Amino acid sequence: MRIFSGAGVSPGRITGVVRRMPRPVREPAPGERRAVSVSAGQAAADLRAASHSVQTELQSRAEQATGDAKAILAATAMMAADPMLMRSALDLIDGGSSAEGALWDAAASVAGMLRGLGGHMAERAADVLDIRARIIAILRGVPAPGVPSSATPYILVAEDLAPADAATLDPAMVLALVTSGGGPASHTAILARALGLPAVVAAAGADELTDGVEICVDGVTGTVVVDPDNAARAGLQVSPRATTTVGGQTTTAAAAGFDGDGRLADGYVLPLLANVGSARDAATAAAAGAQGIGLLRTELYFLDHTSEPSIQQQRKAYRAVLDAFPGKKVVLRTLDAGADKPLPFLAIANAAAEPNPALGIRGYRTERVRPGVLERQLEAIASAAAGAEAEVWVMAPMISTAEEAGKFAGRCAAAGLKTCGVMVEVPSAALTAEPILSRVDFVSIGTNDLTQYVMAADRQLGALAALNSPWQPAVLQLISHTVAGAAAEGGHKPVGVCGEAAADPALAVVLAGLGVSTLSMTPRSLAGVGAVLGSVSLELAQELAGVALDSSSATGARARVRARLPMLERLGL
Repeated sequence: MRIFSGAGVSPGRITGVVRRMPRPVREPAPGERRAVSVSAGQAAADLRAASHSVQTELQSRAEQATGDAKAILAATAMMAADPMLMRSALDLIDGGSSAEGALWDAAASVAGMLRGLGGHMAERAADVLDIRARIIAILRGVPAPGVPSSATPYILVAEDLAPADAATLDPAMVLALVTSGGGPASHTAILARALGLPAVVAAAGADELTDGVEICVDGVTGTVVVDPDNAARAGLQVSPRATTTVGGQTTTAAAAGFDGDGRLADGYVLPLLANVGSARDAATAAAAGAQGIGLLRTELYFLDHTSEPSIQQQRKAYRAVLDAFPGKKVVLRTLDAGADKPLPFLAIANAAAEPNPALGIRGYRTERVRPGVLERQLEAIASAAAGAEAEVWVMAPMISTAEEAGKFAGRCAAAGLKTCGVMVEVPSAALTAEPILSRVDFVSIGTNDLTQYVMAADRQLGALAALNSPWQPAVLQLISHTVAGAAAEGGHKPVGVCGEAAADPALAVVLAGLGVSTLSMTPRSLAGVGAVLGSVSLELAQELAGVALDSSSATGARARVRARLPMLERLGL
């Protein structure tokens, strides 16, 4: 028996056999030239046709997907026709390279540039290399690399998953995920949580695993046991699919007492909301017991459009989500575009022109370069809200100052929207929460970006997984400061959390103790979080919040809090 560790990013414990992702597409011979019988025009036509085929396939898959999967597939499809990539490859073909060799070298150059830019743009490098492999597979007439097929369930092991592959995993066959790369906020991690799959990323040693080997995976501790003995096997049989309630399925967490109402053991109310990206997601969230929507990612409606959707198109999409939650709160986030989510119709300057797009034109800042888009979106939201039974709230992403918050509030008021708020993702917003909340009605903390910006750690890098944890004392201090700023405004204006931190049951207890008003998460996490919150009093939650704040490290904070929550062990969380 051998044990190695990584970062546990999606709870659950499971034993199964390994199936590895197929080996990457083989690199063409260095400097490979096109055959004498193949003209530059023919090679270029072949490349364009293969690129179009990949784009069409991914767009088709995006149309069938929802939420994060839809967004990832749509963004990857756009990359298949990226003008910079194609232009570079076509130039190399004109210089005598084969279509395969030209694409290989062009993609390597573009991916290297993206990595050099850092932040969100570095995340797109994986997309470029994934697209390269898919196009070259078509040029060679061989199957594209991807998730292996199997007649029996298995644990998927890979260096990392391409976003398009991660977005289409079949949870009926894949028991868990183990990757040697990636980070706690990578596409793999986010989608594993959304699918309810135990997952460990940045696991040194995963590259040594071979098909057929039995392993035990603990998505909480990040532990992977190879060739487990009976004791290890017996202790790791609980999957989060046994601890969630979706579509009416009976679960361990439900049996533990979660009934769809977020509250602590002493009756203290803490509503549990859902993060969604479509009407279908909203229906799933309602079936899972969500008490409302804490984050509607409106940019997902725009990803498939080469031109700005009309106000009527937007209204129809938003109204479908509102109608799924009559009488309940639905928080719509305005366009969070830019950086890793470019929208063609915004026509923002080429990403390469920004030294660090993660710190550039994204979210609310896009209004600086394309005025009018935000006003039309707010008009569409107001139109959708008219006559709807849901309680409509609206918030803007990437707000950095009280002045920006005030301007956004003015835009909402002009559109006739009554409840306006902003995201706290930038450290400056947390530090100036009081003046910001003097201008808006609420804030919602996006812990994924807040953690990345506070710790100056790219959330995709497995090597920085320890830094990129919302348990970091500095991150918790900023959350506490935000809540204090809300209290200073009198009546304690609402402070929600809609980042991945809300889906961690132990951290949810800490957030409750810090005074957060609502928690919003993937629907699959609602039951587990609700059950754990229901096992503690507000007094204990406040005590554990103090324990976390006083800890000197993220690892210590997490371990000390979890040791006081026996319900976690009962539920396999």
